[in-house]
Amino acid sequence: MEQISEKTIDIEQILRGKMGAKARWVPRPLVTWLKRIAHQDQVNAFLWQSRDKVGTEWLEACVTYLDMRLDLRGMENLPDKNDGRLYTFVSNHPLGGIDGVALGAVIGRHYDSRFRYLVNDLLMNLPGLAPLCIPINKTGHQSRQFPAMVKAGFESDNHMLMFPAGLCSRRQKDGSIRDIPWTKTFITKSVEYHRDIVPIHFGGCNSDFFYRLAAFSDRYLPFNLAMLFLVDEMYKNVGHSFTVTIGKPIAWQTFDKSKTPMEWAKFVQDKVYSLSSNTPL
Repeated sequence: MEQISEKTIDIEQILRGKMGAKARWVPRPLVTWLKRIAHQDQVNAFLWQSRDKVGTEWLEACVTYLDMRLDLRGMENLPDKNDGRLYTFVSNHPLGGIDGVALGAVIGRHYDSRFRYLVNDLLMNLPGLAPLCIPINKTGHQSRQFPAMVKAGFESDNHMLMFPAGLCSRRQKDGSIRDIPWTKTFITKSVEYHRDIVPIHFGGCNSDFFYRLAAFSDRYLPFNLAMLFLVDEMYKNVGHSFTVTIGKPIAWQTFDKSKTPMEWAKFVQDKVYSLSSNTPL
């Protein structure tokens, strides 16, 4: 693939893309620190080694590279790939990266790569992943083309894989790890395009440091500082085991006028978390 070089991820180039001419004012020690936190050299080494892979094959290579062990439950709830229908798969987002890789590998393998993510636009810097993505700008102004891109995704013959929280999970006051309230887009678009929704729960968590930083950032800063540490958190989770539980599809006709789209989004979010406790749906 021509896009991939031995320095595919270039923090300085990303800063220039996000900040334009202002990037030159970023202190050099800060740039060096960002490269270390983003594991620039390690990530680039993997991207170079896997440069012949793309899409689901690349995701599976990531799972192997990260030595992820997945305990898959409820696989019988995944609709048949040949039933002629399209689905919206929604999951909690406890890890902010590694969970997306794992679910993409599972969904991609089952449906012959016929799916698309709605993801942070920074992930478009990963050539093996980019063909599967509809990017969301999380660090600047939303692209004017975003609504049209979402529309095109739902109108396509691809299944959609979404993390409706938009951010990775946060630690709650009771100590539990849970997503912030889910947005309603997956409800409104699934109803509009007659896609049943398949709930998925991904078990896992980041470090205590990450949750403390996220709490500080959310409360006191005008930007998501914790997001910078997601790659570092990914490497901390290398070699870990994760339980993935797939629930039964929820018919799109369920989401009627008896609740608002936001209330239905909470309904599905609660369904997802009930999967972790094996509560009957």
